[in-house]
Amino acid sequence: MPQYMLLIYQPVENPLSPEQRRDEGPRWDEFTETLKNAGALVAGDALERPEVATTVRERDGHTQFTDGPFAETKEFLAGYYLVGCPDLDTALEHAARMPNVGYGSVEVRPVWDRSGPPATSREQIARARA
Repeated sequence: MPQYMLLIYQPVENPLSPEQRRDEGPRWDEFTETLKNAGALVAGDALERPEVATTVRERDGHTQFTDGPFAETKEFLAGYYLVGCPDLDTALEHAARMPNVGYGSVEVRPVWDRSGPPATSREQIARARA
């Protein structure tokens, strides 16, 4: 079955009130249970904030380690779900029900099926929706 990453992006400046943040945990738990009950959940977890990240790159034969994220942005990668779905439309339906879509965003990206070469965007979408 095809797999899709649901990449959870949150605004750096959290727009939620303290009460709304308190209510977020149960909403995410409920969403996770929905994925489990649908047989779609492969893996998933929350990530620490970007301030505690370390970026690794190699330049001119030297490995460089930089504290913090690579670039400053208005949103950061806050977590992910890896789901198995029959097609892209089903993955998009799951993403549309995620608790953060009202104030953040979710990127849905097909996992590369290594049985063939990577597809172009149009090919990937057509294959995922077939």
